[in-house]
Amino acid sequence: MMTTKATRVIDYIGQPIADEGVNTLYQISTSSALVEGVYSGSIPSSVLLEHGDFGLGTFEDLDGEMVILDGQIYQVTDKVQHRMDDFLVPFASITHFRAKSPFEIDNVACLKDIELACDQQRISDNLFYALRLDGIFETIHARAVHIVPQNTRLLDAAKTQLEFHFENIEGTLVGFWSPRYSSSFSVPGYHLHFISKDRTKGGHLLDCSARKLKARVQVLSEYDIRLPDSGPFLTTNLSKDPASDLAKTE
Repeated sequence: MMTTKATRVIDYIGQPIADEGVNTLYQISTSSALVEGVYSGSIPSSVLLEHGDFGLGTFEDLDGEMVILDGQIYQVTDKVQHRMDDFLVPFASITHFRAKSPFEIDNVACLKDIELACDQQRISDNLFYALRLDGIFETIHARAVHIVPQNTRLLDAAKTQLEFHFENIEGTLVGFWSPRYSSSFSVPGYHLHFISKDRTKGGHLLDCSARKLKARVQVLSEYDIRLPDSGPFLTTNLSKDPASDLAKTE
């Protein structure tokens, strides 16, 4: 396991805050591996949930979008399935979401409006952030990948993705913002998944609109990566910069 440790969380009297895991982003595998078609599971979902209650990812063979909300894992394909079993995860990011000081975003005409509003909450372009947005969405445009053969590159897999359009739907956006320098192991910029309040609809967010959303942003200053120690991850060429391919699939 490769672990990067940044500044520890310190309270006002200079002592470490007890729950250090609150500021840690835990990740299974890397974006480079995902782009190159490494979709075999490596870490049990039970281990993933030991490291947080909020996140996103995908499933073995790229079988849908993963949404982790309030400690529960949901699998989004052409339907939403609540996964309560223990299964192997190929790629996921998770944290303990404890953001405070919610703020409102009004008159959201498109995803860019959300990004601009959340940009104002970020204290640096060099840290990571978790984002949660709740409300009634006038429109949601989302997608879900589906099962593909191993070694199918992500760009090719995206050509056959399912797309959904929802209207007047209440739900939550779950996601992260990652720095540009992290493209070899994370998804740079905003990466958001949607799940409806009734947990029947969802997907990787492509665009949306809303009159008013409640938003919370949490700084993540520690990054913990768990790399697979067996399977195709060990032999796949991961030397290519995935930034261009990630931008196209987002």
